[in-house]
Amino acid sequence: MKQWIALAALAAVSLGSYAQAFPGNKPISIVVPFAAGGPTDRVARDLAEVMRKHVPGSNFVVENAAGAGGTIGATKVAKAAPDGHTLLLFHIGMAATPALYRKLGYKPLEDFEFLGMVNDVPMTLVGKPQLPANTYRDFENYIRANAGKLNIAHAGLGSASHICGLLWQTNMKTKEVMTTIPFGGTAPAMTALIGGQVDMMCDQTTNTTAQIEGGRIKAFAVTTAQPLSGHPVLKHYPTLQEMGMKGFNLTIWHGLYAPKGTPAAITKTLNEALKKSLKDPDFIKKNEALGALVVNDKRVEPEEHKKFVAAEMIKIKAAVDAAGKYAD
Repeated sequence: MKQWIALAALAAVSLGSYAQAFPGNKPISIVVPFAAGGPTDRVARDLAEVMRKHVPGSNFVVENAAGAGGTIGATKVAKAAPDGHTLLLFHIGMAATPALYRKLGYKPLEDFEFLGMVNDVPMTLVGKPQLPANTYRDFENYIRANAGKLNIAHAGLGSASHICGLLWQTNMKTKEVMTTIPFGGTAPAMTALIGGQVDMMCDQTTNTTAQIEGGRIKAFAVTTAQPLSGHPVLKHYPTLQEMGMKGFNLTIWHGLYAPKGTPAAITKTLNEALKKSLKDPDFIKKNEALGALVVNDKRVEPEEHKKFVAAEMIKIKAAVDAAGKYAD
């Protein structure tokens, strides 16, 4: 008995020493599973900058590991040493990839330590400027009358616009599906929408607000549960819930993760640093400039973050299975 007590005490001391030594001289990498320059990359770089203030002696760096809808970067982190020096910043793709990739090389709910949510980015339902509709109701009627003749663009499998489009079409329940046109990123998809080569898209406010304000595309609705009454441009548009899609609530959120098995003392240090970072006025302003809302609810806690992602996985899988189109 005394031997077990001694071993337990030694383990506690070792864990405390490990956490006290963290991060040591090694940099802490935040892996972004997309190319540099996109919204997720921008969030990661802003987060790295502010978290340096709250993890003494740390040097946060951003590492881009793009490809396969974010699964290459996520796999890299899942297989990394669980020492707190390799983290993952992933968006809603964390919940979408298990549905899209049936042979995924990691299990989101089992292979990571959840550190907390970072932000939410609202989505907008937009159309080409030539569409003969100016309100959501007119737009919906037009879609129902012409669904088999129309197309919907997205920025690639697993992208925010792809997931949003899937969920919206599932809720629309039209007799004929729209033709889906994938692009190699948001920029070419938006260019095609502005030019009238595609009919519509559902994408993040970070990508659509300036185009809506400039009159280059038409906006019809937002995907959040509550109206964006504080937004200078999007306050004029209804939510899909208001338009009859009960329970429709979609944002492109970002969360922070560590490899499974990372010591509890280190995950606690990182979670506490994250929560302090989310209250940083400069970080909040940078997110607002992107059209994102910093999370200030219970999802900043690891367990609540995990529960939220699990619920999102169920919702997205239903839409993907209904469409019957997978990435593999």
